[in-house]
Amino acid sequence: MTGTRAEIRRLAAARARRLVVVRVLVVLVALTGLNYLVWRWTSSVSWPAWWIAVPLVLAETYSLVDTLLFGATMWRIKDRGNPPTAPRDATVDVFITTYDEPVELVMRTARAALDIRYPHRTWLLDDGARPELRAQAEAADVGYLTRGADWQDHERHAKAGNLNNALGATDGDFILVLDADQVPAPTILDRTLGYFTDPQVALVQTPQLFSNVPHADPLGSQAPLFYGPIQQGKDGWGAAFFCGSNAVLRREALMQLGIVGYVREVDRSVRSALRAADRVLARAGRTPEARRPEVAAALADVREAVRAAQGQLTQGEPLADVTYAFQRRVDAAARGMVSQDVDRLRADLLEVARLGIDVGDAAEPADEPADVVLDDAALDRLAHRDWSPLGALESVRTLVRAVDIDRSDEAQPVMPMATISVTEDMATSMRLHGLGWRSVYHHETLALGLAPEDLGTMLTQRLRWAQGTMQVFLRENPLLQRGMRLGQRLMYVATMWSYLSGFAAVVYLAAPVVFLCFGVLPVTAFSVDFFARLVPFLLLNQLLFLVVGRGLATWRGEQYSLALFPVWIRACVTAFANVVLGRPLGFTVTPKTRPAPGRPQWHRIRPQLVALAVLVLAAVVGTVRLFVADAAPVGTAVNVAWVGYDLAVMSVVITAARYRGHVPQEEAV
Repeated sequence: MTGTRAEIRRLAAARARRLVVVRVLVVLVALTGLNYLVWRWTSSVSWPAWWIAVPLVLAETYSLVDTLLFGATMWRIKDRGNPPTAPRDATVDVFITTYDEPVELVMRTARAALDIRYPHRTWLLDDGARPELRAQAEAADVGYLTRGADWQDHERHAKAGNLNNALGATDGDFILVLDADQVPAPTILDRTLGYFTDPQVALVQTPQLFSNVPHADPLGSQAPLFYGPIQQGKDGWGAAFFCGSNAVLRREALMQLGIVGYVREVDRSVRSALRAADRVLARAGRTPEARRPEVAAALADVREAVRAAQGQLTQGEPLADVTYAFQRRVDAAARGMVSQDVDRLRADLLEVARLGIDVGDAAEPADEPADVVLDDAALDRLAHRDWSPLGALESVRTLVRAVDIDRSDEAQPVMPMATISVTEDMATSMRLHGLGWRSVYHHETLALGLAPEDLGTMLTQRLRWAQGTMQVFLRENPLLQRGMRLGQRLMYVATMWSYLSGFAAVVYLAAPVVFLCFGVLPVTAFSVDFFARLVPFLLLNQLLFLVVGRGLATWRGEQYSLALFPVWIRACVTAFANVVLGRPLGFTVTPKTRPAPGRPQWHRIRPQLVALAVLVLAAVVGTVRLFVADAAPVGTAVNVAWVGYDLAVMSVVITAARYRGHVPQEEAV
């Protein structure tokens, strides 16, 4: 026991020393970066060449913000060590989500899930409704769930809808979510459930690693920096988020999220109906019929009722009470107008009878005035008629009563998993944090999956991730959401911000080309001031990565951050078109099968190939201009070196296009 305690103290001291070093480096990176950027904006922008100078300094500003967000993430990097002991009496549902993956692949995951030691129930969530998978699941005593008839003719919401459907059909206290290819370790629940002894913990996320990735990782599938220091840093800020698989979630938190979302959606619908009602009444007030005093008074009364209802909603009064009171006021105004019109009608009928006209069949004069009797029920029926004096009030009443309490546009009214994005994970965890729930990142590999086996599949996967993240950014910007702390907001923004890098990448590729080919310098000069400010910042930045990574292979991630610039730009543009312009985005499941042998997929990287060719050409032209056109030697050397770095980074796409899948050693022999 003494040795164990000494080891714990030793590890704690080592973590504390590492955190001090990281924080010192973060401060130095921030100071040198800000010093460089302030100087760039105030003293070195070549304004005559503003068309390239301004985009370059904006790109550098973007990069510094990205660096500062990374530094903020590392400021609270958290290594949790061994987890608490799992409770004995928790009930757990293991959800394996699938759509069209090979049946044997899905069943391999299901069989591994059955072998999880902690008591649980395993479920296959088959969005493809495949009879052969159902048969194998039943034979293996694995639960099988698919969508019912209530989902027909409704938005399916891809994986989020699949999970929401399963949540309504099961009752475990906790849910382990696994993708179809993520084979779990037998200890996955023993190593994660202990964190839920804290009643405020809603989510425990573990890493996602892949068994079919060679050491060189040509497609950049492994993400050791993200599933490591970055998630640990977010965990330190209370913002480790759900990554779609290999995570355990508390059902209570999800159901609360679904109910809150339902209430907010109905509240939004009522507010929208009230705004529309106010517009209807405003237009009605300008019609000739509104000149009648009783009509004008009724319209004014209902407009005042609209504003009162809006104020009551803002003050947080119960939605049902607000809408009920509002509808009673509209009904009262309508009944008053009907009563006055009926009085006129009664007078007309009496006059008709006095003149001897039978209103029944117009055959003979009546002997005495007709007695018109209308009770309250009749008045209500008349008040619902669409006759001209009541048209506006009837529209208002219809608008408010038409608020869809049952959310008939959805298959089910309560949707615990967020459906605002093609990637449900980040939005769900962000909403959980907004409600005050906590999350945990447990840094231990407890499942192994299958990564994309070719360039096309990888690009499809990265595009979907980026699109989903930007959808969340545009629909529910974390900076504007209620309930989250500042640190949590920044951690979500840091991830979303990174997907804007495609625009900066275009500038970083274009700037050296412009100088080498045309001699246009975006900075006033490559002076001592320039290098004295830039070089320390770059060196300290790389040193921070080395210390944080502690031997992790981060170079591939750096390469793809630049090399996939067309994907990042496309994701931003299409997500904007979807959220703002209402254009469809679609959802594509990442294939889990090895591609058939074929030619390299050059067509998938045409923009990158063009960029590589232009960079090589620019280096040649710049070198020729150095000797022929007396170009600036220092500027040429700096930009040729810049081109060399860009080529080294971008070259990864050549390897990726030629990659045809991982061949295990036993197959290669």
